Amino acid sequence: MGSSVRELAGATPATRDRYVDLLRVASLGAVVLGHWLMAAVTPDGVGNLLAVVPALQPLTWLLQVMPVFFFVGGFSHALSYRSLLRKRPEDSVYSAFLRARLQRLLRPTMVFVLVWGAAALLVQLLGGGGGLTGVTLRMVTQPLWFIGIYLAMVAFTPPLLKLHERYGWGAFAGLAGAAVAVDVLRFAAGVPYVEFLNFAFVWLAVHQLGFLRADGRIRRPALLAGAGLVTAGALVAFGPYPLSMVGMPGEKVSNMAPPTLALLAHGLWLVGAVELLRAPAARLLDRPRVWRTVVAANGVAMTAFLWHLTAMFGVYGAMLALDVELPAPASAAWWAQVPLRIALAAALTAGLVAAFRAFERPVPAPPGAAGAAGAAGAAGAAGATGCLLYTSLMARGRRV
Repeated sequence: MGSSVRELAGATPATRDRYVDLLRVASLGAVVLGHWLMAAVTPDGVGNLLAVVPALQPLTWLLQVMPVFFFVGGFSHALSYRSLLRKRPEDSVYSAFLRARLQRLLRPTMVFVLVWGAAALLVQLLGGGGGLTGVTLRMVTQPLWFIGIYLAMVAFTPPLLKLHERYGWGAFAGLAGAAVAVDVLRFAAGVPYVEFLNFAFVWLAVHQLGFLRADGRIRRPALLAGAGLVTAGALVAFGPYPLSMVGMPGEKVSNMAPPTLALLAHGLWLVGAVELLRAPAARLLDRPRVWRTVVAANGVAMTAFLWHLTAMFGVYGAMLALDVELPAPASAAWWAQVPLRIALAAALTAGLVAAFRAFERPVPAPPGAAGAAGAAGAAGAAGATGCLLYTSLMARGRRV
């Protein structure tokens, strides 16, 4: 893989926005690290460190970086779709866009689901499923929550991009306004189930910021960051929103599931903050070794993200099997053990990446693929909508 990475890095066009690639890797890496740190595993089950030590919850304002991932997705989707429009007949663009954007997402995801589906079936047939094994079977699939959201973003990129090209910031304002209306109906009027609409409005609004970035229309990132931070702070201080930007066990309101207006404001501050760091990061990425590292990481990022909880539970399972003591979460002994646990989880994740990374590599389109544009487009939109609805129904159980 080293030579191919060197070749890819060396062939990078001068016009490529390398910072976006860094943000994609860094956002997924931050989520992985956050999961490894937050999991408070004991022989009796799995808790959340943020519930054990509530004073750590402000850290989620730094570690909850999924808005950055979706922001980067909007940027990439805009460039990819426009590039295809310049190269292909318009009636074949949508199917080609879906295939190009979803291939590296769905192939490793399908393998992950098949492997863990077979494992779960085997455990049930053997009469297992209790203790840490049962917890593992329930929790390793939690990274899949965002697949439905991302599918919807890809499927609805063409109409949303048209809205952006016509209205610019107005398109973002429309989605943000819809998110405000949903929360007003939810908290002020008590309308049941309306909150699930914000799986679309909040995340698609963040995605729309990526379109604005693609057209160079985020010209005052400091203002964006400041406005987002002040708004999020005010909503948490004076509204019904919790401090944590990730889901917490037993909470009545989660900023994540479904997403709230506070999370949208949090996303604004994060987008403004990363844009402020663009210039120094760009200088760093001009260094060949740094850029090769980013290229290599991008090639396996989805595989690592899918399997990182598997690795974490594998480490804990091995510790229990070897009778290694699991200290009480947040105790001095627990913190002292953190570097070792993270190092072992990283090593096991690397092994899983080596085993499954081939499924993340793109596959050439079969002959005649363009002719299936209509069917592929309809199936893609329907599938994305179904995944979004499934995510809306299931995400309340997501806690890590």
